[in-house]
Amino acid sequence: MRRTHGAIATPHHLATEAGERAYRAGGNAIDAALAAATTLTVVYPHNTAVGGDLVALVRDPRGTIVCVNATGTAPAARNPAELRAAHGSRLPAKGPDTITVPGAVRGWQEIRRHGAALAWADQFRAAVAHAAEGVPVARSLAAAFAADGEVLARDPGARQVFAPGGDFLGEGRPLVQERLAETLRQIAANGPDELYGGRVGATLAAGLQAAGCPLTVDDLRAYTVRTTPAISAPFSGVRVHTSPPNTQGFALLRTVRALTELGLHTPSPGLPAGVLARLFLDGTEVRDTLLADPDFAPTDVLDHGFGELVRLLRSRAPRRTGAAVPPDSVSVPRGDTVGVAAADSHGYAVSLIQSVYGSFGSAVLEPGTGILMQNRGTAFSLDAASPNVLRPGKRPKHTLMPVLVTEQDRVRWVNSTMGGHGQPQIHAQVLVQLLGGHSPAQAVSAPRYVVGPRKPGDTADTVYHEADLSPATVAALAADDFPLREVPARTEFLGHTNVVSVDADGTLTAGSDPRSDGSAAVVALPGAGADASGTPAGS
Repeated sequence: MRRTHGAIATPHHLATEAGERAYRAGGNAIDAALAAATTLTVVYPHNTAVGGDLVALVRDPRGTIVCVNATGTAPAARNPAELRAAHGSRLPAKGPDTITVPGAVRGWQEIRRHGAALAWADQFRAAVAHAAEGVPVARSLAAAFAADGEVLARDPGARQVFAPGGDFLGEGRPLVQERLAETLRQIAANGPDELYGGRVGATLAAGLQAAGCPLTVDDLRAYTVRTTPAISAPFSGVRVHTSPPNTQGFALLRTVRALTELGLHTPSPGLPAGVLARLFLDGTEVRDTLLADPDFAPTDVLDHGFGELVRLLRSRAPRRTGAAVPPDSVSVPRGDTVGVAAADSHGYAVSLIQSVYGSFGSAVLEPGTGILMQNRGTAFSLDAASPNVLRPGKRPKHTLMPVLVTEQDRVRWVNSTMGGHGQPQIHAQVLVQLLGGHSPAQAVSAPRYVVGPRKPGDTADTVYHEADLSPATVAALAADDFPLREVPARTEFLGHTNVVSVDADGTLTAGSDPRSDGSAAVVALPGAGADASGTPAGS
């Protein structure tokens, strides 16, 4: 049997190493991505957790691409009226009222159905070991402890795990998660039903109810993953695939469709930054007003107002400046998410995005299981007129959006990013870099900018750009009256991205963003045309 030749890129080097081991054990890109995903829930808890969500694109050797949407639902007992009485017009950023049903573990199960070669338990080996034995706190995690220690300290479970000696762990200190290790062992041994109705699930639900969250074992038992075809659009000789609503993938497709309509489908240094930024602003506006769970509120976010958008851009009409954002509405998550990119010589490819939403999610760590819970519920609206209004059993609008790019029905690039509301914007800029001939490492390292508020006082069209963004791009944005905010180069504030590239001859390369603690690797095994070593690839 031909052995797999595979590549993987992730935001933490230990997750990449877990993916490499999966390849060497005879696994494919699905196995490598899942080994990395489970490991990230241990080593990057500010960004992802067993209590979080997942959205992935999975491509099999036949060329079929599906979207696995494992975004969580509001608990059945969640009462919007009670939340309005408690919080007014807006949900809080943290705490038990922001918790939704965790979808990630069911997502792992569904991804496996599309061609995993290794056993279910195999994908947990590295994660269990790292949780039980401890791992050095990474740079990004240490910064998150410093920034979010005050809110974490209010939760007994989080305080016990992340500040075992009274102070939150600094960079390089060992992070040991014994209860999480045992939880992962039980899920590995007994399958995902251990969380969705088994003893782990019962312990989790009881602990969350004690903390004030109404999530029950029945909520866990009833949870299902939504698997659908990906949505896609052509652009400059390739086809861009991403996830449908309730995710914001549509915003990237609106951008590439508009660039094609405007005759800007071939990336070049002449691509107007002002046009691109206007398209980013458009995607954000449509997402914030119309995006919702299509099972409850179907809306045509892909085409809504699209013709008028293109007409205005063609006419070069003056841009409508952004409205000020109310201070109490700017609890904008930094984009605390992980993206895994993997592809192999068999034709499997996975773009997997996993998240707890805000940094450390809800900041509620259930002590009996060691599971940190997401705060994705804060993305719901409490406005009864909003399509995204909270309802029991409903999924909130979602920032997670995996991306695959194909060329003549073969995989060309596998892209994944964190970055909150900026994910479609980051994807567009990285795609332009790749189409311009840059390597994955060059594309993910390039200076970038994101349109949208990040702090109180910002407007809807505020642009945050890295200090080394080209002067010409900065000048073009300023000329179009975008308010500019400069941030340091290579800052995690503007997300981190991972890319795997597949050339026409099957050559695999990969790049991991220097804004993270990650790495990228290509693994070649005997029978795959190369030696058995793992080769760093633009890490």
